[in-house]
Amino acid sequence: MKPVALITGAGRRFGYELANDLLDNGYTVFAHYNSSKGGVEKLEQRGAIGLQADFSDARAIDNMIDQVIAQTGQLDLLVNNASCFFDNHTVDASDDALAAVYQVHAIAPYKLITGLQALLANANDGLVINITDIYSERPSTNYIAYCGAKAALANMTLAFAKALAPDIRVNAIQPGPILFLPEHDNQHRQQVLAETPLKVEGGLQPMIDTVKFFRDNPFLTGESIKVDGGRALNI
Repeated sequence: MKPVALITGAGRRFGYELANDLLDNGYTVFAHYNSSKGGVEKLEQRGAIGLQADFSDARAIDNMIDQVIAQTGQLDLLVNNASCFFDNHTVDASDDALAAVYQVHAIAPYKLITGLQALLANANDGLVINITDIYSERPSTNYIAYCGAKAALANMTLAFAKALAPDIRVNAIQPGPILFLPEHDNQHRQQVLAETPLKVEGGLQPMIDTVKFFRDNPFLTGESIKVDGGRALNI
């Protein structure tokens, strides 16, 4: 039977490239998206199963869980990658933005892990990988809500690793300067790279390789790996 993966935030960047890699390696892929429909349509053309859900709505999360349960009896890999990003000014001015930060980064992963627990346990080596952040340990004062929500996800990684063992493994990846956004100007990029010991933008492949490392080492649970070129040393 083909292994089955669910990737949240699969319409762009890391989630999209990971979904393509897993499809290349024979997985059945459930590709969640909120608004990045174009990327998921490309994945669907390759055989992925697209799932739209706005994680700021708890009912949408529950509905997506029901859709997955209706279509598969096992889940080998769950990657909680979906994200939203607001600075302090935005979340201070908007209760909806503040709620979304915690819904997307903490509540949605919690509901997905608990709601899909039976499917993960049905796999030979069910694995959850939570995408946290290097700032979950050393928070930025410009993004207090975001860092707090990612810290909640990091803490849940440890708690679920204890609670779900030995049937399900739960680990985390803490990315750093993997892939700059188009809105990052040259001055910002140069400053970030200057603060990164390895002095390069990492790209997405190191993240994909870390997913494979967790997948292929069945004796790891409750672990978190920084994929950041050493930047956490300087923040």
